[in-house]
Amino acid sequence: MADTKREIERKYEATDATRLPDLSRVAEVGRVVSRGVTELDAVYYDTADLRLAADSLTLRRRTGGADEGWHLKFPVATGIRDELHEPLADTLPRSFAALLRSRLRHDEVAPVVRLLSSRDVQHLTDPDGTLLAEVSVDTVCAERLAGEGTGTTATWTEIEVELADDGDPAFLDAVEKRLRKAGVRPSASASKLARALAETNLNRDDTGTPKSTPYTAGDHVLTYVREQIRTIVGLDPAVRRDLPDSVHKMRVATRRLRSAFKTYRTVLDREVTDPVGAELKWLAGELGVDRDQEVLDQRLGARTEALPGTLVLGPVRGRLRIWSAARRTGSRRRIVAVLDGKRYLALLDTLDALAADPPLRPAASRTPAKALPRAVLKDYKKLARRMDHALEHPPGPERDAAMHEARKAAKRARYAGEAARPALGKPAKRFAKRVKAVQTVLGDHQDSVVARDALRTLAIEAHAAGETTFTWGLLYGHEEATAAARERELPEVWARASDPVLRADLKH
Repeated sequence: MADTKREIERKYEATDATRLPDLSRVAEVGRVVSRGVTELDAVYYDTADLRLAADSLTLRRRTGGADEGWHLKFPVATGIRDELHEPLADTLPRSFAALLRSRLRHDEVAPVVRLLSSRDVQHLTDPDGTLLAEVSVDTVCAERLAGEGTGTTATWTEIEVELADDGDPAFLDAVEKRLRKAGVRPSASASKLARALAETNLNRDDTGTPKSTPYTAGDHVLTYVREQIRTIVGLDPAVRRDLPDSVHKMRVATRRLRSAFKTYRTVLDREVTDPVGAELKWLAGELGVDRDQEVLDQRLGARTEALPGTLVLGPVRGRLRIWSAARRTGSRRRIVAVLDGKRYLALLDTLDALAADPPLRPAASRTPAKALPRAVLKDYKKLARRMDHALEHPPGPERDAAMHEARKAAKRARYAGEAARPALGKPAKRFAKRVKAVQTVLGDHQDSVVARDALRTLAIEAHAAGETTFTWGLLYGHEEATAAARERELPEVWARASDPVLRADLKH
């Protein structure tokens, strides 16, 4: 895997006449060390329609400087990016091609912009010589290499302040305060590439044309659907990089999208969306294997750590680790194989086609106030039926199964309310919040059911190995108590979610 670092930097406008103020007067700075001038030659790659730039990704091949080679940058937050580095080569590194596959699909990247930069670098260090930040004054010449405007050039000067590894972002505030006092102002462009595209009039997102505002029910549903599709595509590289919570977030996006197809079937033709929903269910299932085990590991681990040491008898922690490792062996490789597979890429192509040419039904042209509440309340009625069914059963396996089915319905009703929120406002927000509380109670109950099944299996394995099963039985009892507490809590939580006023507000 490529080397990765978290890049935290700020950019500022400058001219040939701009002079840096005395940055040794910034708090914490002991010395300002000149590192000389470096000549950099960077070629930026993208698709013909600038797909990477549209998502604020940058892919470049750069010569010159200490880190020459291929660089791929993913946005994290304003002024923060993850920068991946591979050694200099003539072709796109395979690791980068994999990380970009969800966006590129069957297309190739090609040079779109060349940037020649003369970089004058200074290091800000503390009194002990530890690097705090790197300040550079860059004189840049940009040239368009392909497409409309080929040969167009632009030049500018800018200042970059990049925080040292593990540095405190508050230090950048102190540097900025000093720069502002000297008349230096933040740059309007987030990156050199963005500025190059803008100044050669090739940034297609900066046309001055106002973005359309959702008006019809179809507009609102499509906005939500497209958001989930972008989320799936955008999380693909994070899943490949094994970033925290990325699998869970991608799985949630697939579920939200599939739920939207079901909820808003009067808006989007189900003859088209049902097959897509089936593929989304497949993808969620593939992603869920690892996630479900992760949740179970965290639950059982936390339960064990909460016990007094005198009650943890036998090799409990060791058996938990071995059991978890055996169940998760190869899961990481399996997920990456799924993302590299033809079925997944075909699903992404299908989603793109659906977003570009949506299968709208007549109800899509109605106002949101008419079409959306009906769809949300239909999901609520399904939830109400399942809740009634669950609550009429005495504690036991049948109630457990019924509560699990109610949980699924609660999740769908919640997603329906969240999707309608931009159109319906606070009533949809309140509805989704109350239903989410129901989902949370039902979810914890279901997690206890799964945990008890796992604990029983672990106890059987421990007994067969001649180990005491005391701790496993104790943990099982704790999970039984948790399930009972959730069952006692559920009627009150459901009463708040089933308040008739809450539903009436959705209609007005």
